[in-house]
Amino acid sequence: MKSWLKLLLVASTATILAACGSDDDDRGTLAEVATSAGFDTLVAAADKAGLVSALSDPRNNLTVFAPTDEAFTSLAKSLGFADGDAMVAALDGPTLAKILTYHVLPTNENAGELLAGPATQDTLYEFEGEQATLAVDTAMGVKLTDAALNQATVTKANVDASNGVIHVIDKVLVPPGVLNVVQMAQSNPTFSVLVEAVVAANLAGTLSGTGPFTVFAPTDAAFVAALGELSITKDQLLASPDLGSILTYHVVAGDVRAADVVALPKPATVPTLLAGKTFSVDTNLAITDGNGRMAMLVATDVIASNGAIHVIDKVLLPAP
Repeated sequence: MKSWLKLLLVASTATILAACGSDDDDRGTLAEVATSAGFDTLVAAADKAGLVSALSDPRNNLTVFAPTDEAFTSLAKSLGFADGDAMVAALDGPTLAKILTYHVLPTNENAGELLAGPATQDTLYEFEGEQATLAVDTAMGVKLTDAALNQATVTKANVDASNGVIHVIDKVLVPPGVLNVVQMAQSNPTFSVLVEAVVAANLAGTLSGTGPFTVFAPTDAAFVAALGELSITKDQLLASPDLGSILTYHVVAGDVRAADVVALPKPATVPTLLAGKTFSVDTNLAITDGNGRMAMLVATDVIASNGAIHVIDKVLLPAP
């Protein structure tokens, strides 16, 4: 770990000195450094969000996790936009401000301080009365886990500015409460089959609506196991007339958080959007479907703008 950090800091320092000179007075602000370094989509988003002044303020001393243009395009395409610029053009300023402030820490944290720091970091984005956090994994470099359970890697650390530091990352961080449940699933490749199924069943529009909805979301691995169990291919599943019923069996009306599930008297019978069909939850929070098959929660409280997602390790099947 120490050798990795030493090499990283030496390389980063050399890059900064070559680009900016050794005099700290010559360093640009965060906004200026981002512009000169070619973070075009990030700068355009910050401009539309009204954040350039904050990134230029000499009184600030911030940490910015800066997604590359390629990272913006990757998220944009997963959400159905042509590229990052098209996504920025389509989103309004307040939405962009929520996304971007989720990429900013209120203090200047260089790579060494991130490595030595806590496993979670408060961001400038406030959600439900508290500062939204990023999970920090320093086992191999610095990796950040966002609210959609995506992991971004710091690909270049310690790009210094006069009012803070920039760390370059390879993904756009998705904050809680901004994207709807469909978009949250779209943003995470772990749910690619689920997203295909929702689109094939013509449920994307419904689940993108006001809701709120709580989705118990099977991973791709869970779908692969289910296909083997049912002896069908993915194409056959997507073409099945039962697909809509299977998917709505994974959806509960309302914004049901993990704490709400824990508080239910056990065993609890949970009604789903599939009319007349329920599943049960036991004291260990294991979910039993209508066929007596058991699924476990992998992750909880992926909070969307119109509800929540809880990740499960098995596809639920309603009773005939």
